[in-house]
Amino acid sequence: MIDHVTLRVSDFERSTSFYDRAFAPLALRRLFDDSDGGVRATGYDDHRPWFWVREDDRRGNVHVAIRAGNREAVDAFYSEALSAGGRDNGAPGLRPHYHSGYYGAFVLDPDGHNIEAVFHDRS
Repeated sequence: MIDHVTLRVSDFERSTSFYDRAFAPLALRRLFDDSDGGVRATGYDDHRPWFWVREDDRRGNVHVAIRAGNREAVDAFYSEALSAGGRDNGAPGLRPHYHSGYYGAFVLDPDGHNIEAVFHDRS
């Protein structure tokens, strides 16, 4: 299951204006705005943000996060992806700046897309 998707955009205002209007008929709305290190981002959905727009001049790179059932699955994803030719983009570990139980790993696929496996430990 897809956990979240992030699109890197060159013009944050233009892109968020577009998605605000385009998503309205689908009952998706902006739920969360963030400025991580001065980089603006916003998340859309009807209850928990999963579609993200992030201001970033490195356009062309898509980020997709797949939900894992546990930490071991995240670790296995990372190992297998590297063995299959992926490149490290963040070893498995906690990412407490997202939330205290966020455990993820990131790899770049052969085309440079950022693929993540994430487990949300809510215990």
